[in-house]
Amino acid sequence: MATQDTFYSSSLFLLLFLFFGFLFFSGEASLKKYQFDIQVKNVSRLCHAKPIVTVNGMFPGPTVYVREGDRVLINVTNYAQYNMSIHWHGLKQFRNGWADGPAYITQCPIKTGHSYTYDFKVTGQRGTLWWHAHIFWLRATVYGAIVIMPKQGTPFPFPQPHREFNIVLGEWWNTDVEKEVTKGNKLGLPPRASDAHTINGKPGPLFPCSEKHTYVVEVEQGKTYLLRIINAALNDELFFAIAGHNMTIVEIDAVYTKPFTTEALLIAPGQTTNVLVQTNQIPSRYFMASRPFMDVPLTIDNKTATAILQYKGIPNTVIPSLPHLPAPNDTTFGLNYTTKLKSLNSPQFPANVPLNVDRNLFYTIGLGMNQCPTCQNGTQLTASLNNITFVMPKIGLLQSHYFNINGVFRTDFPDRPATPFNYTGAPLTANLGTSLGTRLSKISYNSTVELVLQDTNLLTVESHPFHLHGYNFFVVGTGIGNFNPAKDPAKYNLVDPPERNTVGVPTGGWTAIRFRADNPGVWFMHCHLELHTSWGLKTAFLVEDGQGPDQSILPPPKDLPPC
Repeated sequence: MATQDTFYSSSLFLLLFLFFGFLFFSGEASLKKYQFDIQVKNVSRLCHAKPIVTVNGMFPGPTVYVREGDRVLINVTNYAQYNMSIHWHGLKQFRNGWADGPAYITQCPIKTGHSYTYDFKVTGQRGTLWWHAHIFWLRATVYGAIVIMPKQGTPFPFPQPHREFNIVLGEWWNTDVEKEVTKGNKLGLPPRASDAHTINGKPGPLFPCSEKHTYVVEVEQGKTYLLRIINAALNDELFFAIAGHNMTIVEIDAVYTKPFTTEALLIAPGQTTNVLVQTNQIPSRYFMASRPFMDVPLTIDNKTATAILQYKGIPNTVIPSLPHLPAPNDTTFGLNYTTKLKSLNSPQFPANVPLNVDRNLFYTIGLGMNQCPTCQNGTQLTASLNNITFVMPKIGLLQSHYFNINGVFRTDFPDRPATPFNYTGAPLTANLGTSLGTRLSKISYNSTVELVLQDTNLLTVESHPFHLHGYNFFVVGTGIGNFNPAKDPAKYNLVDPPERNTVGVPTGGWTAIRFRADNPGVWFMHCHLELHTSWGLKTAFLVEDGQGPDQSILPPPKDLPPC
């Protein structure tokens, strides 16, 4: 009998061993759970204390660590006085727009005292992304990093770093951001610029009362470090550099790139950039610094945020040296830097650029002035695509599409502007009114799309970082001046163009992107300058379902917030 018991025990042990062994070897994919409590907390910066909206009382918020293939559940409970929604910026959310997060596009916001669980899978992506509030201007303080590790046993396609650090660039206002926006809207003008830029929520010692509000990275000499850099600023493209150290760019927007070395980088709001840094300098303290790029005469917060790269054993009394950053209006640096970005395009990480295009779209980006009886001057500044200022609906566009609710939006967004003109010629100051509407562009499932985004000189030219939800796209071409459909496509890079989710349209220029519409749903596309988005510089693509259930939108979750 004892022998039989021993046999059963051995068999059970073997089965358990095989079961857990199978889980270990086959299943690097696992379930990751996070709890995000939206809370108001008093925070002090620049000698000013004020209440800010946070996640779990943290500023910036917690980093979400996942692995490629994981399922992620993030329960968001809203204890703040504002409605809330969170966007997982750059995650493709296949067939699952319900987890994408932009308020009134894929969901209605989470009301005070309520919860919603974002439930999604991380499929075919690895690298650095980020999350942020996607309602009002709340992403001023509600943001954090997403780190997606490759599958178990899959190495980086670059030297394994000794350690890694997240570097999240942001902005700080001494006053209540939402009140500043309300004030600006009443005047029909932009709210005032931020009071400081920040690195991991801290402005650095060049600002008053900021010695203790300085982010410090301790490193050892002779090692290689990975910095995961995120631009979470609301309204500024930023330069970033480290005194005495070069950076090797290895990834942008969670896509590996052909490595190249640079003294400084340029990163637009919404973008991420991973760099390798070799600590091969004389042990000391070195400033990491960030300040805006702005090549038109607009009022911005042009101050420099700093953090410190400190070699081990060096005392805090050593004064760090500052890096050489490009001039704030150095357009040449920006253009040269962008042309160096190329997809890795290796057998393991190919660049599947659509070579044939089913649908050609041409969108002009413009500013305008609309009548506004409640505004101080009787007019308000506004922004548009193809002269259409987007009006936010009162119900999520995805719900209204999925449940066939009529009257919420139209699908007649024009493929090109109604009236062509010399887009980047002398500043145009006549007929600047725009038409208002909730108008979407309907795209056939699995069709290939080329979209040319053209800046215009309506009031002024300006650079614009555009983000497309639900997709990555290939940046096949860019240029200054007016896009020439007869000549410019011949210069496209269709071999190894950079693959991104957010792209900068250069000041007075154009950018051409391509993507395959293989993700059904309603997907927001907007300028990632919060000012311009709030002025209506946005639209959405309605990508139709394909043939079978695997090519159709998933049903909505039961806890989707009601409108």
